[in-house]
Parts: sequence; C-alpha cells; structure tokens
Amino acid sequence: MTRTSQLGNRTSTVLGRRLGAELLRLRDAAGKTQQQAADIISATNSKIVKMERGWVPMRDPDIRALCEFYALDDRKAVARLLDLARLDRERRKAKGWWQDSPHPGTLSEYIALEDAANRVRTWQLSLIPGLFQTAEYARSLAVSEGAGMWEDPDEIERLVEIRMRRQARLHKESPLHVYAVVWEAALRQLIGGSDTMRAQLEHLLEMAKLPNVRLQVLPFRAGGHPCITGPFTIVSFAETEAVDVVHADTTVSTVWVENEAESAAYSAFFDRTARLSLAQHDSVLLIDTIRQEI
Repeated sequence: MTRTSQLGNRTSTVLGRRLGAELLRLRDAAGKTQQQAADIISATNSKIVKMERGWVPMRDPDIRALCEFYALDDRKAVARLLDLARLDRERRKAKGWWQDSPHPGTLSEYIALEDAANRVRTWQLSLIPGLFQTAEYARSLAVSEGAGMWEDPDEIERLVEIRMRRQARLHKESPLHVYAVVWEAALRQLIGGSDTMRAQLEHLLEMAKLPNVRLQVLPFRAGGHPCITGPFTIVSFAETEAVDVVHADTTVSTVWVENEAESAAYSAFFDRTARLSLAQHDSVLLIDTIRQEI
C-alpha cells in the first residue's frame, strides 16, 4: 500500500511498478544489494531505487543483465519481464489529454490509469460516481468543495470539462466497463439543489441502461456493511501481468493499493457489499422513486 499526496516529478505506471516489484523480489531472493545490482548495469544506486519503484522506464539489456545476475534462468519468466517493460515504455510515451488538467498529481495519475483500464469497480458513500455525473452536478460539487482548492471559475470549468471527457470512455467501440455500487445517501444528498439533483438522477437512470454499466444501490435498510469506512475504486487492466490498483481518497491524502493480496481484499469487500445491495432492476426503481420525491 502506498499513501501519498503528491508524486512530484516522479513518473510511474502500474506496469512499471509491477515490473519494479518483480525485480526487487528477485534481488532479495538472490541476496544481492542495490549497489551490487547497480554495478552490474554500470549505473548508480539511485537508478536501481528508481527502477524498483517503477519511476523510470527500463531498457531490455538492463533487465537481461539483472535477471542473469539474480540467477533467473527461466526463459519464459525473463520474456514476461521484457514484455512488461515494453508495455510500460509504450504507455509512458502516450500523451494523454488529462495531462493539462488542474487536478493534483495523484488524481492526474488516477485518470491516466482509468484511461488505460478496461474495467472499473467503484463504491461510493455520499457522491454520484464521477463517470456518471452531469456537468451541473460536477460544477456544484467543485464549488462546494472549493474552500481553497477550486475557487477560480476558469479552473472549475476546466475541472468539469475533464470530468466530462472521462465519460467518453463509456461510449466508445471498446468501452470502459463500470460496476458501481452507491449508497442510498448519495442519491438523496442535494448537491446543487433540487433541480440539479433531479437532473442528475435522470442522467443516472440513462447511464444504467448502457450494456457496459452495472449499477446497484445499497439501501439504508441494509445496515452495516464491509465498505462502511469509506469510498474506493478498483481499476483493472486487460494485460494479465497488471494487478488491480485500488484508489481511495481521504481528506488529506490518497491511498494506492498495488499488490495482489490487498487488491484481492478490496475486491472481496466490494463483492460482499454488492451482494447486500439491491438488484439492478430494484436499484433503478429506487433511483426513480427518489427522483420523483425531489
């Protein structure tokens, strides 16, 4: 698990971190130091640190040399690491539209991960998921959260534009698949007032009709549940080498979970909460009922 509020100039990708973790595991198993590894590829100790943390793209000759030094003689395993490195380099070269967003660094990285993902599972306690928000809801939310961070009107509009562009993934030929479980409180919280919220719920009903969207509501009457402590999103990728990444914002920081055991734990929590939620048809009926009540 990684807890961070700013990545600064460090650039990493989920595949880069996965590759770095594999190299670190191999080095530890071989009983080698970072300095010994650095000497093998004629590099500095700091470069090995950056490689193992996924901060820099990796060259094939360096990977081969390190694998030999770590006594990894399984050709298939070495080939898998080389494939990871190639995919990582390709992803780093892609210049995403999100790079000029006003988001803090960790949210920009999340958007980059979402853009590369093929599936997202999200649990929300008090807000409509960002991929389903209307422009007016997102604008009202930015203003209400604007105690210091989003006070500039132009910046707020750019923030809304970025959120709307993220939603384009839902309608492409190979769309992003989204499985959202939302607590009933998110449907009743009057963000932006009655008109804005009514329009938001109408839009949510339209989103629920998409074949690549699964939407369930956890009703108040469900009582306690495994995800009661806070919202999170699980991002999954098409590449079999890439483990799921869990992203969760807190008031003062961002939590990233990037290892198989902890990602699997979050998936289990999500699945258990989904089982306590209303079926999709009943969820739609509840959303429509709340819309009419507003």
